Formats: sequence, C-alpha cells, structure tokens
Amino acid sequence: MVAGPSGYIDIGNMEQKRYRRCMSISYLSICAIASLLAWFWLLLARGGYWRCDQLLKEDKTIIDKWPKIVAVIPARDEAETIETAVNSLLQQNYEGELHVVVVDDNSSDGTADIVESITDDRVSLIQGQPLEQGWTGKMWAVSQGAAYAENEFSKPPYLLLTDADIAHGEGVLHDLVSKAEREELDLVSLMVLLRCSTAWEKLLIPPFVYFFQKLFPFPWVNDRRRKAAAAAGGCMLVRSSALQRVGGISRIRDRVIDDCALATAIKPGGPIWLGLAEKSRSLRGYDQLAGIWDMVARTAFVQLRRSILLVTLSTVGMLFLYLVPPVAFVAGLWFGDLPATVFGAAGWAIMTVSIIPTLWLYGLPAVCGILLPLAGLFYTSMTVSSALRDKRGKGGAWKGRHY
Repeated sequence: MVAGPSGYIDIGNMEQKRYRRCMSISYLSICAIASLLAWFWLLLARGGYWRCDQLLKEDKTIIDKWPKIVAVIPARDEAETIETAVNSLLQQNYEGELHVVVVDDNSSDGTADIVESITDDRVSLIQGQPLEQGWTGKMWAVSQGAAYAENEFSKPPYLLLTDADIAHGEGVLHDLVSKAEREELDLVSLMVLLRCSTAWEKLLIPPFVYFFQKLFPFPWVNDRRRKAAAAAGGCMLVRSSALQRVGGISRIRDRVIDDCALATAIKPGGPIWLGLAEKSRSLRGYDQLAGIWDMVARTAFVQLRRSILLVTLSTVGMLFLYLVPPVAFVAGLWFGDLPATVFGAAGWAIMTVSIIPTLWLYGLPAVCGILLPLAGLFYTSMTVSSALRDKRGKGGAWKGRHY
C-alpha cells in the first residue's frame, strides 16, 4: 500500500489486474490465433507452394531425332525488346530445327522494321490483320502465327508460345523439349524471372510470384491426378497435337488470362508441367508503382470471375492473412496484450519464412520477408482497383485496347 492523492493505493492489486489483463484472450488475440492457424494450414496443406522447388533443371537427355520447333511471338509496339527476344531464340543450342515467327500486331513504333533487320533466314515476319471481333489482341496474333507455322513448316510437333519481352537462356529450349519428350507432356511452361532491380520491384515482384504459386500450387498443377491447371504465358511449349485436340487457339480467343485457360483446356487430355525459370527472364521493367499496379489490375478482376462477392471475400481474406499478424503484434505491445503480441509475432514470422525461397530465387535477403504484409496490402488495393476499372469500362487494358 502506498499513499496517493486520493488515499492509499494497493500496488499488489494493480499488478494482479495488469497481469490478468495481459494474459486475457482479447478479440485481437482471437484474430491473431485464427490467422496463425490459417498460415499453418497454408504451409502444410497447400501443396508446399512456398518451397519454390518446381524448377526446370538442366537436362542432358539424348534424343535420336530432335523435333522441329516453331516459336511464335506476338508483338505490339515492342521495339525496345523485340531484337533481344528474337536473338535469344536464335542463339539456343538446340539440336533440332528451329524457326521463329514474329507477328507484328499493328505496331506503330517500328517493331516490324527491327525484325526485318535481323539477317537470319530462320526468322519470319507476319503483318498481323486487323483485330477481329471476339478476340483479344494477343490471341488473334498468336492464332495467325500458329496458322502460318502449320502451313509453312509442315505441322511442327511443337509450338513455343513466347512473348516479345522475354530473353531465354541458351539451353532453355533444349531443356523444355527434353522434359516434354521424356515425360510425354502436352504442355511445358515456365514462369520466367521478372526484373527485380528498382525499389518497387524488390518490394512487389517476389510477392507477385509468391501469390501466383499460392493461387496455383505448382506441385498440384504438375500432378497428373489433380485437376489443378495453370501456365505462364511468357514461355509455353505446347504439343501441336494437343493444341489441335482442344480446338486450337480459337478455344481461348476471348480469354484475357489466356495461359491458364490453355492449360485448363489441355490437362484433361494430357499431362502438363509448370515451373520456375532460372535462365529465362523478362526484359520489361517497372520503375514506378503504376506499372506494377496496371499489370495486376488488368487481370485481377477477371481472375475472380468478375464477381464483386469474390472480390470482397478475397479482400477480407488478404487482410486477415497479411495484416492481422503485424497489427496484433504492434497493438499487443502497445496495449500490453501478451497473447496478441505472441500470436501476432508467430503469424508474422511464419509468413516471413514462407516467402524466403522466393526471395532467394530473386537474389534478395531473407529479411525482406518482413515486408510481405505491406506487399499484401498493395495487392489487395490493386484487386479492388481492378474491379473498379472494370465497372468503368476500362478493364483488361493493354496497349491501347480494353477487354
């Protein structure tokens, strides 16, 4: 007991009350515990998506007769990157016959002139026709390239569908074909390395790859017994017979997320494989937040089936997973809520550890993982923005077109 301005104060009683308050289970503590349990479920029951272990390894398989490959590149205003992209294919150490077909999708920046200046008879340039109703621009260009390949190169066994801003390491095509032939795969796809140089890229690109793996666990995609299907449009080696089986490119003519749509169409009739690239990289950079924002907002609402309900549930889920742990930790420290502090810290630690393999893939230190909640907040905002853009009639914007 000590004397105070209003009488005696029972110090022991105050300490007991503070201890009980500290140890009581508050609503914040309950949220932190629930978020922690959700993280345990994700790490243990979501196909080990976070391990980043689905990599295209160097393959020294010897094939008696290497199949003919035709690479199809749709290009719309890609003057900055098209030459590097095409040359990366021409420099492949592939033992078989290789041709590159570039479809100039009505570019206005001299893309076609750059392709024409490449003095290699393995390169063909097609002037794309005006966009037909019911097609996305990319799929319309790819369909023209695929038709040209079939007519000019006697129905090649494989098509390599790749982008005008992708540079492939010299052994990538060999490894792709080896894997497809050895495992009898109808589709082999790589999520190429995205540029990760600027501050915004370092904050948001590894989480983008991480979230994609969580949405489509690669081990599930690669499991022939599961229905899960996905692909990455920057690099897709597809068996021509499989493409014909599903109705050709016209099957996905109106799809904004065309890569996953193609994988979904192909997998019921033949196995597919999706992995992470170590030698193929994107040449497109995002110096400012706006570039990454537009990339995500272009397709996020479509991925959620253009459903406001799914956007709402996704927003709540993202906030619950990525913001509750750090908020519980900080608020718990501030208000003396020990359970909230402990469980919030545990949830934050688990999510940090889960993204470390992806950070290492991009050459970033593990400590960057503590910023995952901030990245989650940005991506949640991008998803909401995608829905708002769609409602304003500006969804799926790309190179001057809206879908």
